[in-house]
Amino acid sequence: MKLIFAIINNDDSHAVQSALTKGGIQATKLASSGGFLMAGNTTFMICSDDDKLEEIIEIVKKHSHRRKQFVPNSASYGIGSYASFPVEVTVGGATVFVTNVERFEKI
Repeated sequence: MKLIFAIINNDDSHAVQSALTKGGIQATKLASSGGFLMAGNTTFMICSDDDKLEEIIEIVKKHSHRRKQFVPNSASYGIGSYASFPVEVTVGGATVFVTNVERFEKI
């Protein structure tokens, strides 16, 4: 048995959740935020039998899309003068962690 943590951009979370539900996969949905962009994410916790692992990861891959986004960046030019200019970064996609589950009970 595996425990999957799938961290998804908020823009993709509804599509991922719908696909998981359609596939009969139960997930716990948690609000989270990233440390780099401080942007909203959704973390799905999914407990699964080993044989369903690849199916779940494929669902997450299919519905999590990378995109380019401009974010503000501040750079210092000399003492006391700062200029803010946008920097293009890639956001979205998914970060997935899979761990073994020693014990699972639904009470």
